[in-house]
Amino acid sequence: MSNPFVRIVEPLDPKQPLKKFFNLSKLEDVRYARLPFSIRVLLEAAIRNCDEFLVKKGDVENILNWKVMQHKNVEVPFKPARVILQDFTGVPAVVDFAAMRDAVKKLGGDPEKINPICPADLVIDHSIQVDFNRQSDSLQKNQDLEFERNKERFEFLKWGSQAFKNLRIIPPGSGIIHQVNLEYLARVVMDQDGYYYPDSVVGTDSHTTMIDGLGVLGWGVGGIEAEAVMLGQPISMVLPEVVGYKLVGNPQPLVTSTDIVLTITKHLRQVGVVGKFVEFFGPGVAQLSIADRATIANMCPEYGATAAYFPVDDISIGYLIQTGRNKEKVMCTKRYLEAVGMLRDFKDSSQDPDFTQVVELDLHTVVPCCSGPKRPQDKVAVSDMKKDFETCLGAKQGFKGFQIAPDRHNSTVKFNFEGRDFELAHGSVVIAAITSCTNTSNPSVMLGAGLLAKKAVEAGLTVKPYIKTSLSPGSGVVTYYLRESGVMRYLSQLGFDVVGYGCMTCIGNSGPLPESVVEAITQGDLVAVGVLSGNRNFEGRVHPNTRANYLASPPLVIAYAIAGTIRIDFEKEPLGINSSGKKIFLKDIWPTRNEIQAVERQFVIPGMFKEVYEKIETVNKAWNALDAPSDKLYTWNPKSTYIKSPPFFDGLTLALQTPKTIEDAYVLLSFGDSVTTDHISPAGNIARNSPAARYLTSRGLTPREFNSYGSRRGNDAVMARGTFANIRLVNKFIDKQGPQTIHFPSGEILDVFDAAERYKQAGHPLIVLAGKEYGAGSSRDWAAKGPFLLGVKAVLAESYERIHRSNLVGMGVIPLQYLPGEDAGTLGLTGRERYTIIIPEKLRPQMNVQIKLDTGKTFHAIMRFDTDVELTYFHNGGILNYMIRKMAS
Repeated sequence: MSNPFVRIVEPLDPKQPLKKFFNLSKLEDVRYARLPFSIRVLLEAAIRNCDEFLVKKGDVENILNWKVMQHKNVEVPFKPARVILQDFTGVPAVVDFAAMRDAVKKLGGDPEKINPICPADLVIDHSIQVDFNRQSDSLQKNQDLEFERNKERFEFLKWGSQAFKNLRIIPPGSGIIHQVNLEYLARVVMDQDGYYYPDSVVGTDSHTTMIDGLGVLGWGVGGIEAEAVMLGQPISMVLPEVVGYKLVGNPQPLVTSTDIVLTITKHLRQVGVVGKFVEFFGPGVAQLSIADRATIANMCPEYGATAAYFPVDDISIGYLIQTGRNKEKVMCTKRYLEAVGMLRDFKDSSQDPDFTQVVELDLHTVVPCCSGPKRPQDKVAVSDMKKDFETCLGAKQGFKGFQIAPDRHNSTVKFNFEGRDFELAHGSVVIAAITSCTNTSNPSVMLGAGLLAKKAVEAGLTVKPYIKTSLSPGSGVVTYYLRESGVMRYLSQLGFDVVGYGCMTCIGNSGPLPESVVEAITQGDLVAVGVLSGNRNFEGRVHPNTRANYLASPPLVIAYAIAGTIRIDFEKEPLGINSSGKKIFLKDIWPTRNEIQAVERQFVIPGMFKEVYEKIETVNKAWNALDAPSDKLYTWNPKSTYIKSPPFFDGLTLALQTPKTIEDAYVLLSFGDSVTTDHISPAGNIARNSPAARYLTSRGLTPREFNSYGSRRGNDAVMARGTFANIRLVNKFIDKQGPQTIHFPSGEILDVFDAAERYKQAGHPLIVLAGKEYGAGSSRDWAAKGPFLLGVKAVLAESYERIHRSNLVGMGVIPLQYLPGEDAGTLGLTGRERYTIIIPEKLRPQMNVQIKLDTGKTFHAIMRFDTDVELTYFHNGGILNYMIRKMAS
């Protein structure tokens, strides 16, 4: 092929000649037919954007040569079709846009140039908390309290929807962003400006990858990077390796999609897929529904990949019809995909692409399992749960250990709840939550939970009243089919009433536990347990009083709630004994796959999706009644503790400042492995003795009004004080868990924020030392913004999770990585040294830089600016500074 970037444009339908597409399958190049389907989407985007001068002609050739170029750090730009946001990340994005408009105006530019140029949907799902449960009116009470707490934030977002074009707000109470995207927002194929092309998306939430299960290429990015994408800047990415994950066989009858994804998560963490695409293929894929695939794709961040892609097949097309999409448009989607060779038949091995590496899973080998007690990749077979937990009790403090003395393993504490006496022990379940889009998007596991609840109630089983049970579906459709199928009342009888439509317990919005329960846990220093159908269980995330948290399928959540403890062997021990004295085992009430599928076929129908989603933007009366200003520039309220103009652009000029060597930096914190963004910038409750609490108190607020860190992300004064404020933070300088560090000039132990302020006042730069997988978890940009505001100039780690490294780059914080085979231990670093990081005048991607210590020792590290574009951002002091200068010039 002599000219690979010539675009072959054809009408999709002779009757509609203006509806055209780029027919890449006619490029007459054998390389195209061997490309992974995910890479074909990148290629199509590159060719489609050629006219916009965003893509060099060589980029198309590089993508076609993917097999050769994937290992060579080749940079390619990617311009997604859409952006999605949730409110915890969306509020700071709109705050940044408002501040950027002010900055552009100050620099003499047109402030309205700061405006999304691609469709952007913001779903409000992170604000609601489980304050009320086990009541018929819990839903209404939680929603009322959500509005009471967040009215100012919601008014600000409503202003944003009016001030910025292409920004649509999906009001609170509508569902969880990724489930709404799956069931409603996703197009699969875009029909815009006279062209058909593959849908693609980036989102300010790490679980954006869920949409990969429908065949829409998408992944999570930091809020900073998403803002640049919305303003027209393509994502600069290194051409990824693609791991082919071959699925064969059929799942066993008792296995759920949750069991499959937890198995895959552990497997792929062992394989090592950070920074890579995973693409699923093989005949086993055809055995999975779109909901099953979406569950697997959802947990992509937990196994570390960038994307977890399932190409579109006939099951995907059927799902679009089942969820009420326009049939005529769905048929056009299918014709387009057939025409360009992107409709997959997983049973046809001749369509299998070339991959960087192939790994395989026989679905028949998957067994029912959970993951925990502190990480999603730590899978435990259900049959081993009791033994594994008891081993963890005595094991050394760590991911699989609590270091409880052997003579205390069987300790119990008696307490009174609502006039009745109960007893707690290590392993007692105190939170049981059916939550998260990971599982509530899947009718088979939700109906399975409902049928199990029905059988449990009919068998005379109950859940202890002190256990905080909740059901928070990802969309109103779930409640619809649970109610229509007749299982909702049984879920309610076990305490699993609908408490809200949002992320809730999965993100730490689990609300308070009963005081008597908290007192018993504290008195006995008990390892209490949370069981949830979510995707993350990092320390301190779910609830401060549940030291062990296990991810499980919705039916297992109910089973452990009934048992009341994690220390049970379901095969040998009964769930409970009914009023007749009969022992009821889990196998007695577990529904068969045929039972579940029969109910699903009857009750999960297109009409439900149409009815729920046709009114999604207007059904919330409280949202409709909000009054928001209509000015294009936001009028900041200096009294606000929610919305504040950030200091990121103070003193910004059009002229660039040359990056300088970082001299004699102190180490603010020294970490081990797997420090998550939850550790760096927690989203949950604001502790009453924290710097953030002291600040809010000084502004006249009571603890009841503190709300959460996540809800305060529009206020940098709160968020800077909340940086490294996780109560489970493990800092090597301190001999106990907690958000404190040593201020080395004085030797005092201080809260992290207070120590950073001391260093800043004295003019001392700071760095952070870390181990492997630094920044794992949520895609929260405040995990980079916060350290930036504390004065952290660089992080030195063994490895980074993809999104967090990108966020550090976006804020101008240097991500440094030890050379292969080196770490703090091999180099003899204690963190008590002072570090000088030499920044050369001429920089290149992934270059080695010299680091000098005040001890006289010198070593080198890799500067993880991976592309030339990232270096451009660094020279500008961050990506947003770059965009402001671009818009103002």
